[in-house]
Amino acid sequence: MLDRRTLLTGAAGAGLLLSAPAALRAQGGGSGPIRIGALNPITGSGSPYGSGMQKMIVAVAEAVNAAGGAAGRKIEIVAEDTQTNPQAAVLAAKKLIEANKVQAILGTFASGVSLAVIPLCNDAGIPLFHVSGAPALSTPPANAKGLGFRFQATNDRFGRAFAEICTREGFKRPATMAFNNASGIGNTEGFARAWKAKGGQVVESVVYEPNQATYRSELMKVLAAKPDVIVTGSYLADTTIILREWFQSGQNVRWIIPGWAANPELIKALGPDVTEGIISVESISNEGSGAFKLYEADYQKAMKQPGTANTYAAMTWDMMTVLALAIEAAGTAEMPAVVAKLREVANPPGTAVSSFAEGKAALKAGKINFEGASSALDFDQYGDVTPNFGASFVTGGKLVRRYVVEI
Repeated sequence: MLDRRTLLTGAAGAGLLLSAPAALRAQGGGSGPIRIGALNPITGSGSPYGSGMQKMIVAVAEAVNAAGGAAGRKIEIVAEDTQTNPQAAVLAAKKLIEANKVQAILGTFASGVSLAVIPLCNDAGIPLFHVSGAPALSTPPANAKGLGFRFQATNDRFGRAFAEICTREGFKRPATMAFNNASGIGNTEGFARAWKAKGGQVVESVVYEPNQATYRSELMKVLAAKPDVIVTGSYLADTTIILREWFQSGQNVRWIIPGWAANPELIKALGPDVTEGIISVESISNEGSGAFKLYEADYQKAMKQPGTANTYAAMTWDMMTVLALAIEAAGTAEMPAVVAKLREVANPPGTAVSSFAEGKAALKAGKINFEGASSALDFDQYGDVTPNFGASFVTGGKLVRRYVVEI
């Protein structure tokens, strides 16, 4: 069992260190433990997912260490809270990079956070593994050095999934409401492009500012266009207010909402009457894979919930696994060599593996292909992967997945 201690920090849920004696700590090409930063949304709008994300990074690090380490070295995890806030995340990332000397940062959630943190990673020459959707994270200037790796679908692909669901459900007059940030606008603009490519029209589009006590004026503008469905790029807090005000209006309209906002917390906040019939769209995990079974066991143990409750935790489980496999394949923690091995251990061809221990053994015989818990985990030229989407409908106060959308 690893010895754990808590570092002194001001961030809630932060400062977890899988510790080793200070004299043994080293970075890059040294012989001591390799420090990895877990930068997750423990508080703020991403908090329903952040603790599970962090705990899965720790769980995999423990498994790596139990298997003898990566390239013969143990893994230490230093954890910080982004607070789902770009300013707080930058301060936390600077601490991880400058004070803790981490070799990679895993698990940023909101697009605004990842866009704020990736320049720091570029300057330090270390990779950022994230679950953010903003298309800008794929290309320069954000990903100018190819150090950003996305374990979630892009907002553009989310938009295409929304459009497919609109077609399948027979909607004709969609409108959009977007939170004013890269993720929110990316979702609705991606939908609009995909919908127009199908020959449709968006009857109204509204971008709203965050942290308002009411969104009634923006909502009334959308409802005045008489849509049959409203597609959102939103978060939990603003979605809760918008839906409450919509229900009070009495106007009949359906909703398509990203899964990070249309989740059990939303149903709990508003009740089954308000949320009945909402369509929640989220990328779904690679649920038939061997990796998912291992992740599910880790998540159940840590969180006392099924692994399907937190698709982002499956992504961070994959992050730590594929990074450790790349370190093993490179034979070093020098990040240029490790980054060069990421696609080699994750993409076909190669022996299919589901865990670090299995991959470590298979690397002795040749090339491997890690099939992840969150997706097949095949990185394209931009460092992006392509998970499928689940369309879940709120039915009787519960989210029920009805079908899968492949984009």
